[in-house]
Amino acid sequence: MNIATTRGQTKSMSLPNILTYARIAAIPVVVGCVFAQSIQDGPLWLRWVALAVFIAAAVTDYLDGYYARIWDQQSAFGRMLDPIADKLLVASCLLMLAADSSIHGWTLWAAIVILCREILVSGLREYLAALRVSVPVTKLAKWKTTIQLVAIGFLIAGEAGEQLLPATTLIGIVLLWMSAIFTIYTGWDYFRAGIHHLIKEDEG
Repeated sequence: MNIATTRGQTKSMSLPNILTYARIAAIPVVVGCVFAQSIQDGPLWLRWVALAVFIAAAVTDYLDGYYARIWDQQSAFGRMLDPIADKLLVASCLLMLAADSSIHGWTLWAAIVILCREILVSGLREYLAALRVSVPVTKLAKWKTTIQLVAIGFLIAGEAGEQLLPATTLIGIVLLWMSAIFTIYTGWDYFRAGIHHLIKEDEG
């Protein structure tokens, strides 16, 4: 095994990347708990388990980037996997919450907007990466992600949360709509940047 390969394996198993792996591993636990409680009529404490695991997963979204920067453990593998893990977590939770009717009616459009934006941005990033063009994450996009995760957290708590805070589901829905609005704005920013590079590429 050469030195380059060894270094690559070391970086892929660094703490920031392990935290990203943990975020992906949390997805079936969160979805499984919500499914067992809502679809299979399981006990309400499963909602709290799902919420606890979801919060832990959401926190790793901050910690992996933080440790990667302060310990200088940033890697191409981590930069590729981190946004994928985020999108998998959000998409899986939104689909499960739609399946158990926590998200229903007009609120489904908020979830659809969020999912469509994630697909759009992923496609643009993949294309621009081939042109060696990076699209930095804006502060507004970070706020969008934070509101989105908090909204999903409230909706995961759902009926169990209503016993402590009667407006739990309503708060989750309002925050989800706020996130959808931010999603449209930030998605347009990414799309505009992508179109600019597309036009330059065609002209070249």
